[in-house]
Amino acid sequence: MKYLLLFCANQEELAAWQAFSEEERIQSRAKTRQWMQEHGPSQVRWIYGLHLPHTVTSVHADAKGKPLVTDGPFLEGTEVIGGVAEIEVANLDEALQFARAWAVAHAPDHPVIEIWPIVEE
Repeated sequence: MKYLLLFCANQEELAAWQAFSEEERIQSRAKTRQWMQEHGPSQVRWIYGLHLPHTVTSVHADAKGKPLVTDGPFLEGTEVIGGVAEIEVANLDEALQFARAWAVAHAPDHPVIEIWPIVEE
């Protein structure tokens, strides 16, 4: 079964990331590569970091059903998604093992990981 892991942060955590020096960001990315090597590249299909929310463009339908393009994320809330990974594991329990290992290895950089099952057709 495939799952999508969403690496989330709140506004304070986002501000802390933005305050990182380039060296600190390089070290954080190195932790990501290490985590992938330790947790089986055969199960981690891909992993991507995302640019900051101010770089996002959203397309959604207006009240008349016409496409509307806006700057910034369309989702409302105070959390942002900083990256995504697709994993292929036997079941949710294995997906939880991945998420727990990530949380331990990357606290406090990515304190929340959402696990979304992927629809395969």
